[in-house]
Amino acid sequence: MKFKKIMFGWLVLVGFVAMAGFGISQQNANVKLMRAKVPSAIDPIILVPGSSADENRFDSLIQSLDSKNETHSLLKVRVNKDDSLHYSGRIRQSDKRPYIVVGFQNNQDGYENIKKQAKWFSIAYTALSKRYHFNQFSGIGHSNGGLVLTIFLEKYMTSTNSIDKLMTIGTPFNLENTSSEKTTMLKDLIADRKKIPKTLKMYSVAGTQSYAGDGIVPFASVDSGKYIYQNQANLYTEMIVTGTDSAHSDLPENKQTISLIRRFMLKPGNLNNR
Repeated sequence: MKFKKIMFGWLVLVGFVAMAGFGISQQNANVKLMRAKVPSAIDPIILVPGSSADENRFDSLIQSLDSKNETHSLLKVRVNKDDSLHYSGRIRQSDKRPYIVVGFQNNQDGYENIKKQAKWFSIAYTALSKRYHFNQFSGIGHSNGGLVLTIFLEKYMTSTNSIDKLMTIGTPFNLENTSSEKTTMLKDLIADRKKIPKTLKMYSVAGTQSYAGDGIVPFASVDSGKYIYQNQANLYTEMIVTGTDSAHSDLPENKQTISLIRRFMLKPGNLNNR
């Protein structure tokens, strides 16, 4: 009888410890979830260049965006082929809206390379978000950089992170195709469009050096972004840049583009949503 009482006591103790441990683990999980859903103090603008461009691609654009009274930090990251990261520049501790440029050692064109770059971007984003403690951002992608960001949203961004706003500039959503026939890449992007956050505000900028496009990317290809974002994102707006400096490679420095970035991208997204 005494042995049974001892065994019963041990079983009660073990059960109590197990329940306490489960309760603590659940509490920790809930705390982590609550922290993940709370917008972080820092809300960076992450820029991704197109093919054949590196992490220095946006130097002129960022210089133009900064005013005499407001200068933002600039951090550049190059993702190497072996998944390692090379940093240059810094983010000031007091800067809540820094610029981060993510470039790739393999910056070649082609759908297969673009998919690799999207994976490399996810590696950089994970490292940056942990290092600088943010769970939200706004994105700007020039040319194929817009494709990299789109694939990232569809394939790699976790539910604990969010994107406020996205601006793509001269992005060939249907590659160089001038017809209405959809490329394999566009079909893939359309197939996964439901994974794009419904809270996203998306702005697509097209250049029209001629009526057909910006000299490299056909207007019809940029316009194909509507099949991916329209009626999925909270807001989808397509804007056309014309006149001087509307050629594809000039678009990031175009005065109209700079004005659009200032107007739609520079204010923190979490402030707009309050």
